[in-house]
Amino acid sequence: MAVIAITNQKGGVGKTTTTINVAFYMAKAGKRVLLVDGDPQGNTTSGLGVEKQKLEATLADVLAGNVEAKDVIRATSVPGVDLLPSLPQLADVEVQLAAADKRFSRLKLALEPLAYDVILIDCPPSLSLLTVNALIAADRILLPVQAEFYALEGLGQLLETMKLIKERMNAKLDLLGVVLTMYDGRTTLSQQVLDEVKKHFPGKVFETVIPRNVRLAEAPSHGVPVGMYDKWSKGARAYKTLTKEIMKRLEEAGQWQ
Repeated sequence: MAVIAITNQKGGVGKTTTTINVAFYMAKAGKRVLLVDGDPQGNTTSGLGVEKQKLEATLADVLAGNVEAKDVIRATSVPGVDLLPSLPQLADVEVQLAAADKRFSRLKLALEPLAYDVILIDCPPSLSLLTVNALIAADRILLPVQAEFYALEGLGQLLETMKLIKERMNAKLDLLGVVLTMYDGRTTLSQQVLDEVKKHFPGKVFETVIPRNVRLAEAPSHGVPVGMYDKWSKGARAYKTLTKEIMKRLEEAGQWQ
């Protein structure tokens, strides 16, 4: 089983969009996928059309130790993709966990009994206790980086946190790859950012870039991945190609057959 944390401490870089659409195309390839909404904003939950007011339990209850993950996981409108949902109350639980036993490994312990081909964890846009839980639960990190001037700002702190966690708490943690999002091929800035990211992450940047695309922005309001909303759009084609790259790297790393 591959467990991938999709993280970047900057907001608005496409973490949730990447999580949902990679999950969709992995499921299309026959994989059993679990999405973990690790962000108190709950955008992965709403982006899959889940009615939040009808949720009886969420990831917050799992981390608090009140219920097992298997009893909270629910099917989604995407065949082959299940969801461990979240609500804003997750932020309150994070505060409660600050002084709790096993506060760094609650998510890891919750996910270990589950049987999926891949688990994708959508992380909050911060280096919070929730993010640390995700990095300890994961064996790979997928890093979306927006094609903008400040793209690399703050990444040093994230990489240092990853290094500390790998050294002290999760030796198997590794960077799966970096994906450039919101790429606009008409601008020199996007190409300059791509070149800069490749310098900082040699051999780790995916060939596929995710373009700015109206369909990508519209799909969440319909509660479906872009591949179900408009499979011929540039955004859908890009995520389909990116997912093939991701799966190839996982296969080469021995994560699955």
